[in-house]
Formats: sequence, structure tokens, C-alpha cells
Amino acid sequence: MPDSLGPYSQEPHSLPQWLQHLETLHPVGIDLGLERVSQVAKRMGLFSSPIAACVITVAGTNGKGSTLAIIDSIARAHGQRVGTYTSPHLLRYNERVKIDGQEADDQLLVQGFEQVERARLQQPEISLSYFEAGTLCGLWCLAGAGLDLAVLEVGLGGRLDAVNIIDTDVAIVTTIAQDHANFLGTDLAQIGREKAGIFRAGRPAVLGSQTLPASVAECAQALAAPAFVLGHHFEHQVVTSERAEWRWQGHKADGARNVIDELPDPGLPIDNVATALQALVLTGLALDESKVRKALSTVQLAGRLQWIGPWCLDVGHNPHAAEYIANHLPPPPQGGQQWGLIGMLNDKDVDGVIKALAERISDWVCVTLPDERGCQATALAQRIIAQGGRVHFCAETPQAGVDWLAKVLTPNDRVLATGSFFTVAALLARPLPTGVASLDGDGNEIR
Repeated sequence: MPDSLGPYSQEPHSLPQWLQHLETLHPVGIDLGLERVSQVAKRMGLFSSPIAACVITVAGTNGKGSTLAIIDSIARAHGQRVGTYTSPHLLRYNERVKIDGQEADDQLLVQGFEQVERARLQQPEISLSYFEAGTLCGLWCLAGAGLDLAVLEVGLGGRLDAVNIIDTDVAIVTTIAQDHANFLGTDLAQIGREKAGIFRAGRPAVLGSQTLPASVAECAQALAAPAFVLGHHFEHQVVTSERAEWRWQGHKADGARNVIDELPDPGLPIDNVATALQALVLTGLALDESKVRKALSTVQLAGRLQWIGPWCLDVGHNPHAAEYIANHLPPPPQGGQQWGLIGMLNDKDVDGVIKALAERISDWVCVTLPDERGCQATALAQRIIAQGGRVHFCAETPQAGVDWLAKVLTPNDRVLATGSFFTVAALLARPLPTGVASLDGDGNEIR
């Protein structure tokens, strides 16, 4: 554990007070770069020793959260003490830091933020963004936990993301697609280079998609980082469709072949499961087939095709994620209707998401998100209508959209709620109704 910097000199804060304080520290919310955060990390002692015996870092446009969750579940099933850092959170900030599957408590996070604050206030004082301060706090919490494995999710960037101050033993890039265009641009080759910035010289790089731009592999080659590529060095195959079983084939660091049969469907993208298995093998973990099967049977990830009664919640907010949702969303029972409840941020590819979902959903409820970047429900409605969809209601909040749907849902209806972490978080924070009323005579549709 890094040396403690001693007690914080100001009055103690609760976790909510700390989070509010962090929002005032930096003039912009997102400020890519490693110089400031590295200086504070050095003051905190985070570079004096590894934060864990082994570190896996996960970057990519989509699939980071599920890949991380699978790594965590399988490693813990093998008796490893695992810590994870992720962002953003859905309901509680504590979700961002987990140790042995348990969310960090308020006291530990407050201690972490005290260490960050004391370090950044040393002269010369250093300004940190909310995300940078939170990342340093999370790393400090993990560094003191005596971990066998730390799994770190990279934020929107890669090369210049605050998480990238930590050297990784195994680096993963899941997928590359357009998202966060204001910061990363729209050139997929350049986005690939930015995500591949987490690679380290001579250390394994796992490429978890067969459609990655060539720039990702080129970055690995330039660093002499051994690349393990989905579809080439590791793969998955359906074995028994009746029981949804599949086989994983991969390679150990020494080139030895590794095969596991009769794996269950975890309800998460199999590409990501295969990627997680390959990364774990490269850490030197000897996989026990029965423990892998058990882990995949129990792994859960909130907000990814998560079903609560007739409601399916998914945080997908770009066309690539929306396409996956459309391909894996089961049809409603006979006689039922598939609804969509959508709320998005203005800086996302709204038209691309709507287009990807249009084949499965034609009836919508649009909601306004409270964030300052939130798209107005009426603006969403106009864009859905322009693509031939029907918007039945525009709500000022996600909760109001749920209340409207509660009055019209029939027992066989299903609702996909999607478009943003904010949308899903709002629905997870309240009970979701099923409803029994009929749609006959509905006069609220926007034409």
C-alpha cells in the first residue's frame, strides 16, 4: 500500500460532499492528458510499487464492462483476490471500486479522496478533473487491498486516459467504433491508435474483435508486444446449439494450446468472454474447467440486456452497441408489442442509434435527460419520426416516461430502455411496473 500522507487537515467530508467538491476542482469535465495526474500519483506513492501482483487494463468503445466483469468472476472463482476500477457508475459511486466483488464502502473512498486532495495541494498545487481525482482514489484503494489481480477499465480514451498511468501486464482492446467524437474524432484508425495507447513494450496485447482497424495491431507490433487476436490466436465455436454450449480455444504465453469445452452462455457477448479467457491465460492462471463454467453461469452485469420483468435495460449509446442490442433482443410474446424508451446525450450519434434499433422497434417513448448534455425528448422524437418511427409520448424525465408506459402496457408487451447510463440509472432507481391496460384508443401518438 502507498505510504499514507497523514491525516487530512480540513474537516472531514462525507462521500457525497467529496463528490460535490471534486466537481469544483477543474475548469473542464474532461481533460485528456497524463502529466497532472501522474504528478499527483507520484506524490501519493502510487508508483513506488505495483498496485497488484498482476494488472489487466481494458480499453475499447464497447464491451469493456462485460469483459472486465467476466475476468473478475473467473479469477475470483479460482481463488484470486481481485480488485476492479470502472466508470461510470449507475446508482452509487461506490460501484466504481470493488474488492473481492464487494463495492468499496464510503469510509475507504473518503480516505482515498483525502489522500488525493492532500497530494494535489502540495506546492505547486495541481488541478484535477472529477475523473482524474476519482481514478487516483480508486487506484489508492486497490493498492492497499493486497490484490492478486487488478482489472482497470479505461475511460473514453486510452493513451491519454488517467488510468493509463499504471503499467499493465496484459492489455485488452475490445472493439473500435465511433463514440466521443468531440474528443477522439471520427477516424477509426486514429481512434484505434488512441485505444492501443494502453499497450506496453513486450507485454501481451489481446485484440478482442475481428473488425479492429489495422492501426491497433500495428501499435502492438511497434512495441514488440505479443498480439493475441480473436479469430486467429483464440476463438469460440458453438458446439451444442440445443443447450447453447460452446468451446473456447486459446493459447498460453508459451504458445501451448488451451481448450475448454461445454461452456454455458453467460448472457453476455461471447467475443468478450473469449477475450477475457485469453487475457487470464496470459497472466499465467491455470484455468480449471469446472470453475470457469461456474463463473460464467453466475456472472452478472447491470445495465447490459438486463431484464426486470418485461423491461430490458441496456446502457448502449452508440450505433455499434445499438446494433448488438437489436440482434440479441428477443421478440415479445405472441400478441405483445415491442416498445422503446430512449434518452440520450447530445454529443452521441443519435441518428445512428435510432437507425440501428429501427428494425426491431417502431413505437417509442422519448425522455429528456437531466444532464446539461441531455437531449430534449422533443428533439429525439423529431429524429425518430424522420426515420419512420412512431413516438407516442415525450416525457420530461425517464421516470415520467415509465409512468406513461405503465398506463398502456399489456401483459405481453416488452420495453427496451436504452440510450445512456443516465436513462438506465433512472429506471434502476425505481420499481418498474408491468401494466395491464389496453392500447386501444390511444390518442397520445405524435404524428
